Amino acid sequence: MPLAALLFLPLALQAGNAPPLPRAPLEIPRRKGEAKAEAPPPSRLQQCLDLTRTAPVAAAVQARGWLDAAKGSARAEPGRCLGVALSAQEQWDDAMAAFLAARDASAANERVEIARLGGMAGNAALAAGKPDMALAALDRAHGDALGAGDAALAALLSIDRARALVALGRDGDAAAALAEARSGAPAEAQGWLLSATLSRRQGKLGEAQTQIQQAATLAPLDPEVGLEAGVIAALGGRDEAARKSFTSVIHAAPGSDLARRAQQYLDQLGPAAAPSR
Repeated sequence: MPLAALLFLPLALQAGNAPPLPRAPLEIPRRKGEAKAEAPPPSRLQQCLDLTRTAPVAAAVQARGWLDAAKGSARAEPGRCLGVALSAQEQWDDAMAAFLAARDASAANERVEIARLGGMAGNAALAAGKPDMALAALDRAHGDALGAGDAALAALLSIDRARALVALGRDGDAAAALAEARSGAPAEAQGWLLSATLSRRQGKLGEAQTQIQQAATLAPLDPEVGLEAGVIAALGGRDEAARKSFTSVIHAAPGSDLARRAQQYLDQLGPAAAPSR
C-alpha cells in the first residue's frame, strides 16, 4: 500500500478502507495443564514505531540513540523509526533524509524494504512541497519493487508517483502511472479516486464517472470519494446526484475541511427545484 502512515492531499484539487479481517477460527480446547503459548515480545523496531504514535519527540530521541550505536545495515531500522517520528512532527525534510539514509543503509538483498523506505522518503518530499525530489525517490522505489518481483507494491508506489507527476504538470505521465496502479492494485480505492480526479481535470467526464463509481464501491464511506463524485456529477449536469454526494460528505465528516468544501458546492448549486405537480 502507498504508505498509509503518512497522509497527503490527493492530486492537486479536491478529490481505502482496509478489507475486513477474516473471522478467527474457534479456539481449540486445551488439555488441563497445557500452557497457552505466549505471544513473543514486540521487536525493538515495533516498540519504537509504537512510541511514535503517542510520543513522537521521545521516539525520535530513542531512534537517534539507537542509530548512533548501530553499524552498517543495522542502521536501517532505527533510521526508519526516526523518519516516522519526524513525520509525525511534520518535519518533512528531516524525515525524508532519515528515510533515504535508512534505505541506503539497508542490506542489498532487502529490495522490498528498500522500496518501502524509498516510498516513505518520496511521500515526505511530497508533503514538503518538493515533487521533483519526491519523483526521484519514488521512481527508484518503483524500480526496486519491480526488481524484487513485488508488482503489487510497485502499483501502490505508482499512485504516489502520479501525485508527484501531477504536481510537476506531467498529467500524461500521471495518467500512465495511475493506469498501472489500477491494473496492479485494483482493490486500492485511492488509485481509482485519483484517476477520476485526473480524468475530470482532463475533461474526460465519462471515464471519470466510471472511475469514481469503482472508488465508491471500494470505499463507500470515504468523504474524499463522495466529494469527487459530487464534483463530477455537477459538471455532468446531474445536480441532484451531486447534492446527494455533497450531503453525504457533510454527514460523514462533520466539521472537516472536506465538509466545508462540500457545503460551498451545495451553496453554488442552490436549492433543489420544487417537484412539479
